[in-house]
Amino acid sequence: MRAYIVSLVAMALIAVAPGSLYAADCTIKVGAVLPTSVDWGRPIAATAKMAVDIFNQAGGVKGCQVDLILRDTQVDPKVGVDAAKALVDLEKVPVLIGAVSSGVSMPILTSVSVPSNVMQMSCCSSSTVFTRLAKDGKTKGLWFRTFTTARNHSATAAKIIKEKGYKNIAVFYKNDDWGQDLGKMVKTDVTALGINVTAFVAFNDNQASYRAEVVEALKTKPEAVYVALYPREGTVAVREWISLGGTQDLVLANALKSEDFRDGVGIKYLAKSVGHDSTAPRTDSAASFTALYKERFKKDPSGPGLPNSFDAAMIALLAMEAAPDLAGDVIARSIPKVTDPNGTPIFPDEAGIKKARSLLAEGKTIRYQGGTGAVSFDQYGDVSAPGISWKFSETGIEELEYFSMDDINAIIKTLKQ
Repeated sequence: MRAYIVSLVAMALIAVAPGSLYAADCTIKVGAVLPTSVDWGRPIAATAKMAVDIFNQAGGVKGCQVDLILRDTQVDPKVGVDAAKALVDLEKVPVLIGAVSSGVSMPILTSVSVPSNVMQMSCCSSSTVFTRLAKDGKTKGLWFRTFTTARNHSATAAKIIKEKGYKNIAVFYKNDDWGQDLGKMVKTDVTALGINVTAFVAFNDNQASYRAEVVEALKTKPEAVYVALYPREGTVAVREWISLGGTQDLVLANALKSEDFRDGVGIKYLAKSVGHDSTAPRTDSAASFTALYKERFKKDPSGPGLPNSFDAAMIALLAMEAAPDLAGDVIARSIPKVTDPNGTPIFPDEAGIKKARSLLAEGKTIRYQGGTGAVSFDQYGDVSAPGISWKFSETGIEELEYFSMDDINAIIKTLKQ
């Protein structure tokens, strides 16, 4: 009898990972609400899956393999909420990765994540409305994002517009949380710089034509147009704008950093356009992410939100590893253990994740350094990042200028004066 008990104990020790109470053949589910049905959204989802695969190669979460369950949002708030509810209610996920677009992330957060005590980590939502909700305690500490806020994006856009020498511009914005927030901030910032906004035009989603909106703006004869739209409506709107004689001097929001948009409009019509985006700092960890991405996908990570998606998934998984149990609020409270400025630096490859799991099992903290650099969240779940200007080329997207965090902060300080 004693030998039988010893045998059972030995078998249990073999099946349990160090520092874990979970069997090696178990599975832990994580949900992702991402736009897998749109061309520019699929790479974002694929990059999150890459992070999960690397984590599984390094032993998984608490010795369990992670099952990333992807649900398509179609960049539609209602579809996104339904997808999130299915993941939470049916799959019982404690974490949601996503969504893309503040207009989709917001209803998921307020109607699914917070009521269900699920941590939400977005790769691609910039609206400052999330910050205000967090300040009011309405996110309950469950909200994080690896994408910088519209404050940084607007400041970068204003700097570009000013340096281009434009005296008057029109602003096209998507009529959702993201577009309204960014559009209003750009309007305020350029006005503070003495630039006249001749037209401020909202574009609703899923319209076959935007002729009425374009004609409204054409009447004001702007020198340039700031375009805060997504590739689908952006392609239609810009093609109609140019076909009706509108200026080809365009300043493009980060959402249009898409080869689908470039090809849909035509590179010959975008030769004078310039875009803005946040970017990773010039760090070894960002280079490590690029190398991992190129090894897997055989090309550079040039699309929008790719390092942000990778880091969102990695940080969420590390927080799950660090958490004493897998309740959403407990995972959220474990984020500081994996983003500790004084913790051991960790790169996002298999060896780095193995090292992280070992350190966390010993009760130590780590400093995750990924595709967007050394990630630090403030008390509202926000991050900051450097910025860039970019342009389209025949072969892809080229960076024009890099703005450090000091540069961005200096721009913001100027706009406040």
